[in-house]
Amino acid sequence: MRRTLDRFYEACGYLAAAFMIGIAVAIVAQIVARMRGVTLDATEAAGLCLAASTFFGLAHTFRRGAHVRINLIVDRLPVRFRRGVEIFNCLLGGVVVSFLAWHVSQLAIQSYQYNDISPGLLAMPFWIPQTGVAVGVIAFAVALVDELFWLLTGGRPRYEAPDEIGLDKPVA
Repeated sequence: MRRTLDRFYEACGYLAAAFMIGIAVAIVAQIVARMRGVTLDATEAAGLCLAASTFFGLAHTFRRGAHVRINLIVDRLPVRFRRGVEIFNCLLGGVVVSFLAWHVSQLAIQSYQYNDISPGLLAMPFWIPQTGVAVGVIAFAVALVDELFWLLTGGRPRYEAPDEIGLDKPVA
C-alpha cells in the first residue's frame, strides 16, 4: 500500500509538471501567433493548466516537505505536546480538505451533467479542468489522511522539510 501511495503522489507531481509545461506552451503559442499577425487567445488555456498544476502539486509537495510551514508555535512546544498538535493538524487538515474534495468533485459532476461550457473563446466543457482540480484535491486529502495514520501509529512527521535541503543554513 505504501508503495502504491508513493507512486500516486509522484504521478501527481509529474502531472503538475506537465500542466506547467502546458502553461508555457500556451503562452509561447500565443506569442508566436501574435508575431505572425494571428489572433490566438491562450490565456484561458493557460489558466486552466495553472489550476490543474496547482492542485495536482499539493499532495506531491506535501509529501516532500515543500509546503510552507510555520513552526513558530510547534517548535516551541514540549515534545510530548508537539505530537498531539501534529496529529490534530493532520486531522483538521484532512477533514477540511476532504470536505473541499467532496464539493469540488460534485461541482465537476454537475458541470458534466449540465454540459456547462466555459464562456471564453475556448468554449471548453468545464468538467475537464474541474476534474483535474478535483483529483488534485482528492490526492491532497489522501496524503493528509495517510500522514495522520502514520502519526497515529508512532511515526515522525514525514512532511517536514528534510535537513539535507539546507533551508536552515545561511547562503554563502
